[in-house]
Amino acid sequence: MRGIRGAITVEENTAEAIREATRKVVYEMITQNHIATEDIGAAIFSATDDLTAAFPASGARSLPGFDMVPLFDARQMDVENAMKMCIRVLLLVDTETRQRDIRHIFLGNAAKLRPDIAEKQ
Repeated sequence: MRGIRGAITVEENTAEAIREATRKVVYEMITQNHIATEDIGAAIFSATDDLTAAFPASGARSLPGFDMVPLFDARQMDVENAMKMCIRVLLLVDTETRQRDIRHIFLGNAAKLRPDIAEKQ
């Protein structure tokens, strides 16, 4: 089992913006890592405290094949000077891909969280 990380920022606190951003980052995570949804053990989402209009998992739930994937939402810790309007994702996936070959996805301003990874995208 491997963990695949992802994050994306949202421009506004609306249900559609949160769901669309979540769909976008999760789609890129599974596409770039050639993941079949039946190989996902669970997906964990966190959102900063300024995103209150929808659960990020509700966006992922609408993706093909995600009807049976266990999804869990959590609140991101409110750390001083931390990035705002941000959704983070952790997919736990059964895969033979080596850790160094996993493609972690950081989109929008969230690329600043891990510039070492974002520049390789």
